[in-house]
Amino acid sequence: MSSSTVITNIAALVTNDPSLGDHSPLGLVRDAAVVIEGDRVVWTGESSKAPATDNRVDADGRAVLPGFVDSHSHLLFAGDRTEEFNARMSGRPYSAGGIRTTVAATRAASDAELEAGLTRYLAEALRQGTTTFETKSGYGLTTADESRALRVAARHTDEVTFLGAHIVAPELADDPAAYVDLVTGEMLDACAPHARWIDVFCEKGAFDGDQARAILTAGKARGLHPRIHANQLSYGPGVRLAVELDAASADHCTHLTDADVDALANSRTVATLLPGAEFSTRAQWPDARRLIDAGATVALSTDCNPGSSFTSSVPFCIALAVRDMGMTPDEAVWSATAGGAAALRREDVGRLVPGAYADLTLLDAPSHVHLAYRPGVPLVAGVWRRGVRKV
Repeated sequence: MSSSTVITNIAALVTNDPSLGDHSPLGLVRDAAVVIEGDRVVWTGESSKAPATDNRVDADGRAVLPGFVDSHSHLLFAGDRTEEFNARMSGRPYSAGGIRTTVAATRAASDAELEAGLTRYLAEALRQGTTTFETKSGYGLTTADESRALRVAARHTDEVTFLGAHIVAPELADDPAAYVDLVTGEMLDACAPHARWIDVFCEKGAFDGDQARAILTAGKARGLHPRIHANQLSYGPGVRLAVELDAASADHCTHLTDADVDALANSRTVATLLPGAEFSTRAQWPDARRLIDAGATVALSTDCNPGSSFTSSVPFCIALAVRDMGMTPDEAVWSATAGGAAALRREDVGRLVPGAYADLTLLDAPSHVHLAYRPGVPLVAGVWRRGVRKV
C-alpha cells in the first residue's frame, strides 16, 4: 500500500476547483493542506481538517499551486540561433535561414544528442515548476528525422505532436504540393504510432488553409488529434480551421478578427498564447483580455524553441501576460495550469483535487500573485511530480 503525505501550513492553495475555498476559478483555499497517496491527490482542504498521514511536510506559510502544464514547446532540436537573436535585438540585418538553420543542425545530430538536449530542457523546466509538457517534431522534415524525433520524445512525455508541417522541407521548397503529399502519406505513416497530436504552421510562407486542412484531416484519419499554429504573424484562416476541425488548441492567436474571437468563444478549442515569442521578436502582443472577456478558454505556454522563444520558464510567461497582455495574476496562473490542461484535453493535471495527479509547485512566497509581482526571481522552492518530490 502506498504511503500518504500531507503538505500542511499552506498559506494559499490554488486548486482550480471553483467549488472549493473562495469559489473563484482558482478555488483558492487559505491555511490549507493537500494529502498525497501514491501518485494522486486524495484530499484538499483546510489544514485543521486534514486527515492523519504517514508523512508530513510543512509548507511554512508558503503558496502551493498545480504544476504548470506547458502545452506548446519545440524541444527536439540541435544547435542554437544566438547570432540571429543578437542581430534582431541589435537592429542589424541577418540573412541566416531561420527554421532551416535548425533543420540542418537537427538532421546532423545523433539520437543521443537530441535526447540529451531534450532532457536538459525538461530538467530546466521542472526546476521552474513545469510538471506536464507537450513537445513537437518539426526540425527534421524528412520521414526518418521526424519519426526519430517523435520516438525520442515519446520516452519522456505522452503529449507528443507530429509537426512535419512546420515549413516545407528545403529540398522541396519549389514543390510544396509534393511535400504536403509526403507529410500526409509516408511521413504520417511512420510518425503516427509515436504521437498523440498533429500540428501545422498555418501562415503565409508556411502552409495555407487548404494545405493545413488536408494535413490535419489526414492526421485525424490516422487517430491523431489536431492542434494548429494559427494567426501568429498575420490574419488568416488558422483559427477558424481549428474550430472547424475541433482542434484542441489554436496556438499564438495574435491577429484575430471579431469572427475569430467569436469562433473560439463558442467552441472547445483553447486559445494558447505564447508571450515568449512576442518578447523575443518584439512583435505585437496577443490580446488576452479580448479573448477572456468574449468567453474563450485561454492557455499560457512557453513555445520553447531555439528561434523565437528560447525560454522554458512558465513563470516568466505569466509575468509577461500580466504586464503586457491584459491578464490578471489569477487569470495567468489559471491559464498556465488548468488552461494548459484544457489545451491537452486533460483533467488529471492542472488541478489539485482528489483523483488528479499529485503534481504540485511550492513557491517561496505567500501567494501565487508573486509569480507576476516578482518577475525573474526563482520562486519555485519545491516540485512534486506524480507524488514524488523532484525539486
